[in-house]
Parts: sequence; structure tokens; C-alpha cells
Amino acid sequence: MTKKPVFHTRAEAIASAIIDRVGKHIYLALPLGLGKANHIANALVQRAIKDKSVQLTIFTALTLEYPELNSELQRRFLEPALKRLFGDYPQLEYAQLLRAGKLPQNIVVNEFFFLAGQWLKVPAAQQSYIPANYSHVLDCLIENGVNVVAQLVTREDHHYSLSCNPDITADLLKARAKGRARFVFAAQTNRNLPFMYGDSEVSEQEIDLIFENPESEFELYSIPKRPVSLADQAIGLHAARLVRDGGTLQIGIGSIGDAVTTALILRHKENVTFKNLTQRLNAEYVPGLCHDFPFKDGIYGMSEMFVDGFLKLAENGILKREIDGAIMHAAFFVDSKDFYQQLRQMPAGERARYQMKAISFTNELYDDEHNKRRARAKACFINNAMLATLRGAVISDALEDGAVVSGVGGQYNFVAQAFSLRDARSVITVNATRRSNEKTISNIVWSYSHETIPWHLRDIVITEYGVADLRNKSDAAAIAAMLAITDSRFQNDLLIQAKEAGKIARNWTIPDMYKNNTPDRIEKALQPARTAGVLRQFPFGTDFTDTEQRLIPAMEVLKQKSSSKKALMRLFFQGLTAKKLLLIEKTCLERMELKKPVTFKEYCYQKILAAALRETRNQ
Repeated sequence: MTKKPVFHTRAEAIASAIIDRVGKHIYLALPLGLGKANHIANALVQRAIKDKSVQLTIFTALTLEYPELNSELQRRFLEPALKRLFGDYPQLEYAQLLRAGKLPQNIVVNEFFFLAGQWLKVPAAQQSYIPANYSHVLDCLIENGVNVVAQLVTREDHHYSLSCNPDITADLLKARAKGRARFVFAAQTNRNLPFMYGDSEVSEQEIDLIFENPESEFELYSIPKRPVSLADQAIGLHAARLVRDGGTLQIGIGSIGDAVTTALILRHKENVTFKNLTQRLNAEYVPGLCHDFPFKDGIYGMSEMFVDGFLKLAENGILKREIDGAIMHAAFFVDSKDFYQQLRQMPAGERARYQMKAISFTNELYDDEHNKRRARAKACFINNAMLATLRGAVISDALEDGAVVSGVGGQYNFVAQAFSLRDARSVITVNATRRSNEKTISNIVWSYSHETIPWHLRDIVITEYGVADLRNKSDAAAIAAMLAITDSRFQNDLLIQAKEAGKIARNWTIPDMYKNNTPDRIEKALQPARTAGVLRQFPFGTDFTDTEQRLIPAMEVLKQKSSSKKALMRLFFQGLTAKKLLLIEKTCLERMELKKPVTFKEYCYQKILAAALRETRNQ
């Protein structure tokens, strides 16, 4: 007899069914990001809260939450937009309890990847973090005895799809079929998920329990588009010259990914403009490394994460190189509302060209290695980092004191692939500087006591100031290349450290052509293109209104200065002289309910905001 799943219409009932099958010691796996079965997870958490004999251990990654409203101005900015930005996405109770320090002792939450920066000040989360390459998570779950998998799925009749998250689940199901794992697969249906093909397709017989209730279906978590700065766009222009026609591409989510996508489209559709912009950036042309002509054969997308940029590349005739009928293979996605809608509305035949695969397929060369190597020709794997050292080590996931910012994810996997494939390159992008406590700090450092990618795997590093090709270079040559893409305000100090360490010749000096690595140079090179609408702040749209887009840079300034009372006082006094600006920026003040302050505190907020708006007037 063919096994059929048991359907439930109440989350509490499926929680009871799970306990009936596995007992009160529950080792629950929830997918990374979007694919979590939130109602099932919350029902199990509630059961553990009410019954202390239930031991609930959760293994997951990238828990999605509404942004914290840590200040009054942040609340005024985000609160009116929360419904529009995030819809009715149900909050995960384990995350709320963990953040509040109220997680019961019989509930443990282990994550292997954090939403960037969101758990730095939560000791319990830091203590239960599991460092693991994405491709090693399967073994981690099996060794920890996972006995329940709860995932969001979609269906068409009796056909089911893991949609956004075949990444680990597809491999877990294979492991269960081979007897390596034993678990209950509990699915929650949500027709807002697009039905995806490839490894996302699962038979009804593979599912044990299904929670299906139209009233419990919810809007998918949407990640708002971030503004693309001119520095980001410069990085994108440099990176676009490294992508070879007939090759393979990986990009990630965020402003850098959008910048790379924009630059690739410019290179293909407006080639003269693209070349002019790279010339304005003084981008060096290195034969064999740089490519600036339009695409003829196109590229194939092979990425851990499926992002909106790949859809844009396909629309513009760039993503078109097919491998077994697919122009894209990826393991998971979480993106914007427009991204989800576009996939849902896409004809099934076209959607099938974007195939979802297990992480063992995307992140490794094992199994079917010959065909993987053939498909991943001329690969360019682009990943972002927080910091890089002068010797080429990369820091992407944690700080020197061990505090985890995000996670390793699959970054190491793709760097290793770049060295294993015959003609592939690993490209690490990093902004040359950052602002913190009113200070500009270099993201290129001499050394750092934590590394995500060790220096012996150095390959290509890009900042807004250029491209450093480090592979097979000596330490001295690598240091010289990194100094050439370092912000000039920090070059001399870093050079002194390199000389004191005996890593570069005492008489070596930075060539004059690299001594003008400044934000002003980037602005002069690219601001005309931004003004002309060629390099837009939100190249692929945004859920933020025009007024909110104007407020975002000002809110960033306030975030940077919020830890300094002196900085806030300076803003206040600057705001006192901004009377004309109050008229010019009245829509911003209205949006923040500060046009007519009632209390003295609101009056102070108005002046501080006015000063921040003036500081970011030309952004």
C-alpha cells in the first residue's frame, strides 16, 4: 500500500502528532531563511513551554525577523512601513524568546548562519552558534539526531515542491531513503510560494504530516532592496569586467549584487557607456583577466542563492547558457515581493529553467564531477566580505573577539571550487572603508585574529578603487596589489606595518597612480551617471516610497552617530540653522511626524533629523 501523509488543519494538532511519533525529545530541523514552517515551529515551542518534560532542540539558520526598533527615530521611520514591507509574516516565537532572554531551559536553538549583525548582543545565541560550511550541515544534522523536519512547501494538485529550500532537505530525504537518517517530515503548505522544479520536487509519499489551512497561509518574508552607493557601483563595474562570455556566475543578495547586475547589463546593452564609466574609474585593463565586450554566448548561473539579479540578467539576454535545460541552478532563495511574484506568474516551462538543487550539487564538485566541471566553465564566483588583510585573508563572518556576525555559509565552498576548477576565479568584494562612531575606518587591514578564508586561498579582491589579482603571487606582490586598492588615507600606515614585518622592500613606494584612492574621486567619476539615471540608487526598484528613499541616507547618518552624545549635540545645533531646509524637506518631516513638534523631545528630533538630511542632501 502506498503511504499517504496525514493532513491537519490546526498547528496544535500537528504538534501533538509529531510528539506521538517521535516522543518528547524533539530534534527539529528548520530550513535556512524563507522555508521555515513557522506555525508548526511555534506550536512545538508552545508545547515545550507548557510541558517542561518536552525537550526541544532546534537546528536552523538565517532566522527572519522584523527589524528591531531601537530608537524613537527608527520607530518613526519603520513602524508605518512594516506592514507594507513585511506583510503578515508570522514572527517565530523561539527568536522572540531568545532575544528577550526568556527561552526556557528545555528549549535550545542552534543556528549555523545569522541574519547579519542581528545577534551580536545576544549571548545565548552566540553560545549556541554552530560553525559549519553549508555543505557540511547535512552531516551535522544527522550526527545530532534530527528526528523532525518542518518545512514550508507549495503544491499543485498532489505534486509538492520544496520551492525556496531544497538546499538541505532534499539531501536529508535522500539520506532517509538510504537509512542514514530517521525523521518525521512535517510540511506546511503556502500557495504564495512559487512551485519550483529540480530537487525541489517531492512526492506526496515522502511527506508524513501536512498542515494545510488557507487561513494560516501568509505573505512571504520580503527583504527590502538596499540603496546602491557610488562605492558599491564602482565595485560592480570592476567586477563586471571579470565575467567571461560563455562562463558561469555566482552573485549574492544586497547592494553589491545589484551593482554587479547593473554593470553587467550596461556592459551588454550600453557597451560604450560601460567602457566610459570604467575609464572614468581609471580601471586598468589586464589582458586575459578583463572583458568589456557584450555577451554573445551568454552565461550560466550556478549559485548557492538564487537572487533577483539573475532574473534581470535573463531578461536582458545575458543569462542564457543552458545546462541540461536550465540557465540557473541554485539551492535557496529569499528576496523581494516582486521576485516572488515574478516567479509565480512565470509560465511553468520558463520557471523550470531556474532549477533548484540540493546544496550538495551547488556547493561541491563531488558526484557527477565530470559533468559539473564541464558545466561550470570559466566560473566567476563573487562573494562579499567585511574585511580583507594586506596578505589576502578574508573576514566575512565574525569579529576578533569571536562574536559571530553572520556565518561562513557557502563562501568557503565556492572559494575551494574556484581553485579546484581549471579556469575559475574566486572574487571577494569589500568596501574600502566604513564609518563607525564618526570615524572612517579602513576595511583593508594588516592583520586580523579571525579569518573566514585563509590567505593561502587568496585570489581576487575588489574594492571601489580597483581589482587586486593575488593568486600565485608572492607576499610582497600581493601586499602591493592590495595597497593599490586601499583608501589612500590608510595606505601609508599599512605600508609601514608591512615594511616593519619585513614583508615588502624598505625602499618600495606606492605608485603615484594609486595615491588618489578617495571617495571624491569615485564621486567625480560616477555622480554624473547617477544624475543622468544610468546608475540609479535603486536600479531594480524598491518597496520604499520616494520620501523614504530620501530619508534612508539620513537615517544611516543618525545610526552612525547615535552612540556619541557629542555627535548628536552637534547635529542638534546644526539643525537650528536649517530653517530653509525645513521647508524643502517638509515631506520627510511629515513622514516622520516631526513637521510640527509638540514636545521638546520632538523639537530636538526635528533639528537632529534636519541636520542629517542636510548632510546627505546630494546622495
